[in-house]
Amino acid sequence: MGLLVVGSLGLDTVATPFDKIENALGGSATYISLAASYFSGPIRLVGIVGSDFPKEYIEMMNNHNIDLEGLQIVEGGKTFRWSGKYHYDLNVRDTLFTELNVFENFDPVIPETARKSKFICLGNIDPVLQSRVLDQMENPQFVVCDTMNYWIEGKKKELLELLPRVNVLIINDSEARLLAHEPNLIKAAKIIRNMGPEILIIKKGEHGALLFAEETIFSAPAFPLESIFDPTGAGDSFAGGFIGYLFKTRDLSSESLKRAVIYGSTMASFCVEKFSTKGLEELSYLQIQDRFRQFMNLSRFDEE
Repeated sequence: MGLLVVGSLGLDTVATPFDKIENALGGSATYISLAASYFSGPIRLVGIVGSDFPKEYIEMMNNHNIDLEGLQIVEGGKTFRWSGKYHYDLNVRDTLFTELNVFENFDPVIPETARKSKFICLGNIDPVLQSRVLDQMENPQFVVCDTMNYWIEGKKKELLELLPRVNVLIINDSEARLLAHEPNLIKAAKIIRNMGPEILIIKKGEHGALLFAEETIFSAPAFPLESIFDPTGAGDSFAGGFIGYLFKTRDLSSESLKRAVIYGSTMASFCVEKFSTKGLEELSYLQIQDRFRQFMNLSRFDEE
């Protein structure tokens, strides 16, 4: 039935200490779908854009076996726009402007052909909309959900109602502490998993990611890159690689979840090497496998 991805699509203007790009392809659904497309397809994307959304972006996504039947194009409307400026510490950024435009009235409608999808990735959007997506689905098997501090603080009730309906929650370390009201990440993870999701992934930026599942705690490193041009979309690329691998294998064992985390980190590492989605647009299977093996070697050692 394909992998269903629901989230934002946008046009980003991003400045880093190294360069600047304007009206580049962005949005959570975009990064998730592109990263996942290297594992299996089709990817069924649901989102909204205005009539100003460049045709070349649509063509590029079509070329990646991303099904855009669920993409709403509002005639005369303007696409969601965001601008950010990163500091030399690329973990720190300033939002210069956010223009919701047509995204402000986004009401995700899942095409009939996608309502039986078993694997779903809910990008970082209002938890009310994330629940509305699940209301339209027929017996999903594996739901991955992303959120952020804005929703944790502003829509916590709605988020807490959503969490028992998802299998995996992906958040960063500061969001985990905020959601759990607990500074220790190990304790915070236990509290959050009691809210509903049996699997939790806590992203720690340049320090990698933590996986919590059943009795498993798995720490994945970040890839040591010499050149990081644009961190935008790294978290969404991680989510895409993670669910893309699991959708391909249909293996939800603890060992498979660990591999999925490494594949997620692999796709995120490609993402940050170039601006916008450029790092994800022209990869090969061999490139992905080679970096996956490099990730494995980062933490592999002999006992003696």
